[in-house]
Amino acid sequence: MNRTAGAPHVPRTWLRATLAVAAATAVTCGGLPGFEGAAYAAKRPNVKTQRCDEKWLGRAYPTTPPNSGPPDTLPYEAWPNDENYTYDNPAKAYDGLPAPTEAQRKKAGTNYRAWQRKYEKSGDPGDRAMEIYARYNKQYNASTGYKDFQRFLDVRYVGAHGNPARGDAFEARMVKKYNMVGPDWWCQDVLEYSDPETGEKRYRVVDARNRPRDHNVEMKSNGEVRKDQIDADRQLAKERPKSTYRYLTGARTEKSTKDAIKQFDDDLKRQRGTNRTQAGVYERRSNAIERAGKPTVYTRYDKRFNADPLKSGMRGPLFDQALRSGRTPQEAYSIQRGYRQSNSGGYFGRGPGGIDFSTLEMNFVGKPVKGQGLRYSLKAGYAADPDNKPGWGGEAKLTLASDSFFTWLALTPDKFWVNLNPVRPDLILDKDFARTDAGRVLLEADLTLKHDYADAMNPDKSQRGERFWQALPRTASGQPCLPIIRQWITPKTAQVREQDGGIYILDAPLKVNMEVPTGPDVPPSACHVGEAETKRAEALVRSMIQPELERRVNEDAAYADLRRVYSSRVAAEYVRRQDAVSPTDYHGIIDSNDVKRWPLRGENRNWDKKTVYDKYLYSFQHGDYKFERTYDGKVWILSVGGVDFSKAPRRNMSRTEFTTRHPGLDATTRTSQQAEVTYRDSDEVYLGGTTDENVPPPAPSPTPTPTHEPAPSPTHSGGAPAPAPHPTRTPGGGTGTPPADHTPDGGLAHTGSDTPVGLIAGVAAALAVAGAALVWWMRRRRSSAG
Repeated sequence: MNRTAGAPHVPRTWLRATLAVAAATAVTCGGLPGFEGAAYAAKRPNVKTQRCDEKWLGRAYPTTPPNSGPPDTLPYEAWPNDENYTYDNPAKAYDGLPAPTEAQRKKAGTNYRAWQRKYEKSGDPGDRAMEIYARYNKQYNASTGYKDFQRFLDVRYVGAHGNPARGDAFEARMVKKYNMVGPDWWCQDVLEYSDPETGEKRYRVVDARNRPRDHNVEMKSNGEVRKDQIDADRQLAKERPKSTYRYLTGARTEKSTKDAIKQFDDDLKRQRGTNRTQAGVYERRSNAIERAGKPTVYTRYDKRFNADPLKSGMRGPLFDQALRSGRTPQEAYSIQRGYRQSNSGGYFGRGPGGIDFSTLEMNFVGKPVKGQGLRYSLKAGYAADPDNKPGWGGEAKLTLASDSFFTWLALTPDKFWVNLNPVRPDLILDKDFARTDAGRVLLEADLTLKHDYADAMNPDKSQRGERFWQALPRTASGQPCLPIIRQWITPKTAQVREQDGGIYILDAPLKVNMEVPTGPDVPPSACHVGEAETKRAEALVRSMIQPELERRVNEDAAYADLRRVYSSRVAAEYVRRQDAVSPTDYHGIIDSNDVKRWPLRGENRNWDKKTVYDKYLYSFQHGDYKFERTYDGKVWILSVGGVDFSKAPRRNMSRTEFTTRHPGLDATTRTSQQAEVTYRDSDEVYLGGTTDENVPPPAPSPTPTPTHEPAPSPTHSGGAPAPAPHPTRTPGGGTGTPPADHTPDGGLAHTGSDTPVGLIAGVAAALAVAGAALVWWMRRRRSSAG
């Protein structure tokens, strides 16, 4: 079972340490070991072995049911993720405690037990804060100690207390689910075996064991069984030829674990000459809902993503996971390694790098009710290899989704346009929209599409490109001729479902459109063919190039931000329509044209639309690539140098179809506001939360947690700092002029059901509107034969 340790529990991690000295080394903060330890001990551990029913169910069953324990039929079993269990972690109420000042560190000392006793008498959160500072001081100079206070607080305090509580709750649930009751089943059973190299005695503590059957069960609330545990069981199996082994996981089982257990099972079957399962892993996916207890002034929350727990009493998992992840791949790797080594993946599951935040998108938004905040949920994929290539950038991606949501609310629809046209440098992007990351994402996606258009027809990269250029019409001189083609992105029919007091965004695919433009803003083409040949070239582009571009827009990482921004637009339009019926907490934001609270951030804070335009112009004038081909005996050197959301057709899925195609999604979404949830047998994770009723949220600080040295709070005897006050709303405004020939109306598209489900149908973000087309120059070079 996943345990690090905690004061209320007997730390099994100590019992499993290789040597007593190793266990002592792991104790880095006075009773809170830094890692789970090995699967064996050199001395018989001083652990209380109990009947499982008495330990976890509080009663002694007279007999053991014949079908008790995990089944023998399959080596692997996946359960639908539709079960919840709760556990208490009072330490979570202090996860926002700022780093101590030097004066506070000096006052705290290292005698954390003295502060612990003081808190037990006073109940003052300030005394608990000083206890935590003393724990931090005690481990600071150890080789395994954390210098970074926030990582210490998260891993060694909050996680170390939550890990055993979560593991205990999962174990109790599994004992009940699999009827591991009666006189045969014993928990924390100690087995003796010999070290395979030295022959010395070793001991393995088994979570649950059926003694008469020698049936051993290891229970993990996460999805990982450590290699050293399986190795210890392999040695036990050699000495106990009738023993069998089952591993229960409470989350998606990691591939390395499944592979190792399958190999263990295969080896035992071969050695024992049987086809019956000897070692198997069973998923019993369950959602671990953490109860933090009464919030304190040190309970962390970010007003951008979560309500003030002192007011709402609610916490969501989304911002915890996002703010925990690294800002760069290198930082994420370092953080992931530290978490995995220190907590063995228990409380933190797959670790901070377990989620691929690049895929984060809005999935659900609740109906806004004045004074009650807003419920929401986002989905993302799991990182395929979290230890070697962990997910990163969670805060930046979550901030983009949140900022875009408010940008779409604040700006009037006439500002949602971008335009890349070599002859219109004056109309690139509305000046207010250009101050936001949403505007930046749309304009950069426009340029990316242009580059991808050229790349998709490159004959040096694909057979598709070669066939395309061979099939193009030719001029009288034999030159391949591709007329100017305009490309832009529009939404396909989105699939949504309005129920449960909100809207589910089930699928919001995008479409790439192609056409030969006309009008005064169209640059001259480099070659000329007749109308029939022009239509033929356009048809070739639609059949050979357009599908590949559409695949990229909907799947490639280069357009992930565009998809994220679009899903936030869907959510924002739903809130906008609800506000039109009855004013909500967002009423003062909608159409205010005030986006100062959602500006360009981070590395993009100095972004300039002109930079994108200049890149586009260079591509237009010089091309993106060059290639040489011989057509009709002549050698040609050719060089080859963008999104319109003005309508978003939608279909409101029926309840029956929703239930059939997305079974259990409603329950998963509701639970995601309390715990990280995997949707059924998939690689999708859902995380949610609830916003504060006091909107709009403030602009975030550069770091998710305070880095300054706060002054001691006068109301806390321990001298620990209280949170800084929240920034107040800043009024403002702005204007802009969209292209005169393409002012979006922002109206709903009349498609599908007429039921107003609040889906954006007038997203009104016209990218690549006025003649924004790629152009090709064909430079002729005569060959010796030409």
